[in-house]
Amino acid sequence: MMRYFRMHKVFIKQDLKKLMEYKVDFLLGAVGFLLEQAVQLLCLGIIFSAIPALCYTENGVVVDSWSFHEVLFIYGFSLIPKGIDHLFFDNLWSLGYWIVDKGDFDKYLTRPINSWFYVLCEKFCVDALGEFIIGVALVIYSTLSMPENIASGILWWRVLPVIAVMPFAIMIFTSVKTATAAISFWTKRSGHITHMCYMTNDFAKYPAKIYNAFIKSVITYIIPFALTAYYPAIFILRGEAPWSLPVTVLVSVLLFIISQFIWHKGVSSYESAGS
Repeated sequence: MMRYFRMHKVFIKQDLKKLMEYKVDFLLGAVGFLLEQAVQLLCLGIIFSAIPALCYTENGVVVDSWSFHEVLFIYGFSLIPKGIDHLFFDNLWSLGYWIVDKGDFDKYLTRPINSWFYVLCEKFCVDALGEFIIGVALVIYSTLSMPENIASGILWWRVLPVIAVMPFAIMIFTSVKTATAAISFWTKRSGHITHMCYMTNDFAKYPAKIYNAFIKSVITYIIPFALTAYYPAIFILRGEAPWSLPVTVLVSVLLFIISQFIWHKGVSSYESAGS
């Protein structure tokens, strides 16, 4: 295990050297990401400028509601595990889009190292630091600006179990990308499948209760991004859904095992690219 940690540090150093050769490209990527988040936050602000709160109703009766600051907290929290995964493990996108299709996966099989680990750690996405920093900033800002009646219900000891579960939340992102990217071993390209599944994490930026039963089940148990954002965030804010923390651990481990099974089956079926 320590050998892999040391090798990961080497990969990061080498990728940072490459990034320094293309500073403008890095800056454009960081600016583009900031603009994307700014637009989404602007849309969120426009929505809440017209409504006092985001409400969940049953039979026409409001049974739950979330203020702008609570939704902003959930939104910001969703960017933290996503940003960490993006920072360290985002090269899996490349596998689905072109590595297998071009036959470049051959090189990963000729090195004395686990092929999944090699693909995972070959690229270090520095621009993801912006995603992580924005997430932390939104969590802090939304907390400090919350009305007293909401802020008084926050018990900060709840942060500790959420931090303990955070690596498993990150594992969910990585496992979804691993499983969907590995489909390319049979189809040559699977980036569109990864993109389709990965984009469901946008649903997790908002309270899961507002969705119908099907969508809520999908983002909780099938492509479980709600376990990385809404449930831990609402546990911190209100103490709700404490069951979600052990479920996050269980689901992430199961998803990781499934993704590794698909990966190894895919590698054994890999035939390189045709001429």
